[in-house]
Amino acid sequence: MEHAEPHADAPDTRPDEDLVPEAPAAPTRQPLAEVQPSIALGPLDGRYRPAVAPLVDHLSEAALNRERVHVEVEWLIHLTSHHVVPGAPTLSSEEREYLRAVVTSFDGGTVAELAATERVTAHDVKAVEYLLKERLSAAPAALGRDTVLPQVSELVHFACTSEDINNLSYALMVQGAVRQVWLPAARALVDQVAAMAHANAAVPMLARTHGQPATPTTLGKELAVLAHRLRRQLRRIEGAEYLGKINGATGTYGAHLAAVPTADWVRVSRTFVEHLGLTWNPLTTQIESHDWQAELYADLSRFNRVLHNLATDMWTYISMGYFAQVRGQGTVGSSTMPHKVNPIRFENAEANLEISCALLDTLGATLVTSRLQRDLTDSTTQRNIGPAVGHSLLALDNVRRGLAGLDVDAAAMERDLDANWEVLGEAVQSAMRAAGVAGVPGMDQPYERLKELTRGRRITGDDLRAFVADLGLPQDVAARLSAMTPASYTGAAAELVRFLDS
Repeated sequence: MEHAEPHADAPDTRPDEDLVPEAPAAPTRQPLAEVQPSIALGPLDGRYRPAVAPLVDHLSEAALNRERVHVEVEWLIHLTSHHVVPGAPTLSSEEREYLRAVVTSFDGGTVAELAATERVTAHDVKAVEYLLKERLSAAPAALGRDTVLPQVSELVHFACTSEDINNLSYALMVQGAVRQVWLPAARALVDQVAAMAHANAAVPMLARTHGQPATPTTLGKELAVLAHRLRRQLRRIEGAEYLGKINGATGTYGAHLAAVPTADWVRVSRTFVEHLGLTWNPLTTQIESHDWQAELYADLSRFNRVLHNLATDMWTYISMGYFAQVRGQGTVGSSTMPHKVNPIRFENAEANLEISCALLDTLGATLVTSRLQRDLTDSTTQRNIGPAVGHSLLALDNVRRGLAGLDVDAAAMERDLDANWEVLGEAVQSAMRAAGVAGVPGMDQPYERLKELTRGRRITGDDLRAFVADLGLPQDVAARLSAMTPASYTGAAAELVRFLDS
């Protein structure tokens, strides 16, 4: 399409071709994927690594392989200790110790060895089986004497499908991550909020419902509500069940009974799963159904969402001046405004909680479905348990650090209360209702009369006291209302905080 010629009187706005720079040639960049040590793709293994590093022991790929080795070792020991397979030798304590040392000595070299094997097998669990068989072959040299360990090599992974090993490994991994890492961090946070609630139980604060001034409360009571909600979710998470199964390719013990029909395989399975510290699931397909995971992740998500509520409330209180943020002199609040201290800990927590919930919700929704007796959707899905829990753990760290950097400004709350005497309208109209029921004359339409006095306008203490004096209330009631201030109108708020300890 041709461009129309500009109007004769219009200025020529076309660029001068002599002034237009040539586009620079795109430089050849160093591929960052080739930099050593490897650069993390995600923030949990990069920027935020210090806050989430403890989860690597539980929810990383290396941790998964270590738990697989652990389960395979314990299955071998279980079979031989209980004489399940006829003719299999009983292992000595030294031989059992040697096998368990494969787990306790699992290190970077083992990780690399497994990776090299998996490149050949293209199967992760088979690589673990071959690793353990290699250790059995090496046992005579390692122990410096003859041993029966090479003879039991074919009891490694005996009658197992990969999912027998994987479901138990994931259950142990998640159990360890939650109980040893996430729960201690969550409890510490909730205890911190509870301590703040107790310390500020009697500090009066204007409440806001729908963002509007409402019946006063105390800072401590509002913090106690959040601590109480979080503790309730912690109790659910603390009571979580971690299920496991070891029953073969379709959950029927088919290979087990074909190989050793005289063994009580159901009992062997149950005692083994319980020996690992898990709850035995008697009815499964090839996979353990993962329902327990969905239940746990729903509870973790709910805790996250309550914590998100805390973060947004604290952010709002900071914006209202109810808290002063304490920062070291060397830190930067804003890159351009020197006076600012931004509530970044709470904002970062919000974002990480949202990411964590999104992942946990996806895990819970996906893991409960498996086509017929098995599909592989759970394999990739479960590898994202680490990021899901990691973003929650990072949020816990952010909120704890954010709370630690706050000072309560009671004077700011007092000023806010003193500017909103109209909130006492509720108290006066309620007292009028009670007096009217008791037969005091002139107490008709209390709500409407207070509405006329207070709605859409600011009133002072003098205005309210004058209104009360003209009502004809009993002397003691009028005196009580006249002595009331917004700061004293907090009901039982301070006493309610004690329920945190019940």
